[in-house]
Amino acid sequence: MITKEATEVAPAPAPVTPAADQRPRRKHRAWDEAPRWQIYVPLSIYLLFTLIPFYWILLFALRPAGSTSLVPWPMTFEHFEKVWNERDFGIYFQNSVLTGVATLLLTTLVALTGGYALARFDFKIKRGFMLALLCTQFVPGALLLVPLFQIFAELKMINSLGSVIIAETVFQLPLSMILISGFIRNVPYSLEEAAWVDGCGRLTAFRIVVLPLLRPGLIAVGSFAFVHAWNHFLFALMFLSDQTKQTIPVGLNTLMSADSVDLGALAAGGIIAAVPVVIVFAFIQKWLITGFSAGAVKG
Repeated sequence: MITKEATEVAPAPAPVTPAADQRPRRKHRAWDEAPRWQIYVPLSIYLLFTLIPFYWILLFALRPAGSTSLVPWPMTFEHFEKVWNERDFGIYFQNSVLTGVATLLLTTLVALTGGYALARFDFKIKRGFMLALLCTQFVPGALLLVPLFQIFAELKMINSLGSVIIAETVFQLPLSMILISGFIRNVPYSLEEAAWVDGCGRLTAFRIVVLPLLRPGLIAVGSFAFVHAWNHFLFALMFLSDQTKQTIPVGLNTLMSADSVDLGALAAGGIIAAVPVVIVFAFIQKWLITGFSAGAVKG
């Protein structure tokens, strides 16, 4: 007897899907696993300790004299008018602007030329020169007041803003030169060589190719030179005796006496001194971060 065996058709294989545990997982960082309160609470405490002194200064500057209110109301600007008109803060402000801008320009220009030489040329005493620049950062300016005073006295520059500008520039140059040399090293040397091939000289190639790429670094170095010259107290106190040539830090010191302190005027003067620096950093924040990031990465 012949029997016919039944044949079965095998079903088509199902599409293979990756298992759930085989799918790529996002790497969790440490702060993703930490509770949010462990992040926000320390930041809130830090912000509180940072903002309270600023609020206290605003409180004394904006509330009337003799008031003990914790809210500056009714608001008054009499303290600002007093320090600006009666205490000659308008003159101090003008002198500080002149000193800061001149220090910025001189520091940036000299540090740019010196930084280019350190970045692009090799010479025998290069390592020793770099070491000397670093060592100057450990010398406080107070130790050099007497020799600087004698030098400026011989040059008849005492009681002149030029003495303060030169002193501020000299003390800002070592760090500024080191920073700018690092920025220039991050610019490929082949860009300058290509410009030389096209017929440019070294100075022209530097101006056309390298200088535009150094803008963030120059802004970072110049801003710190300006802020240091704006806030520095010691050089202006020692080299300037005429009240009409004093700067804002020395002007703030005149608001305090051995018998009493005008807290309202002192707070108003502090705000006048701080506002220009805050405005400068608010406008250059983007360039400042970019500049220091460029200087921190080796090209």
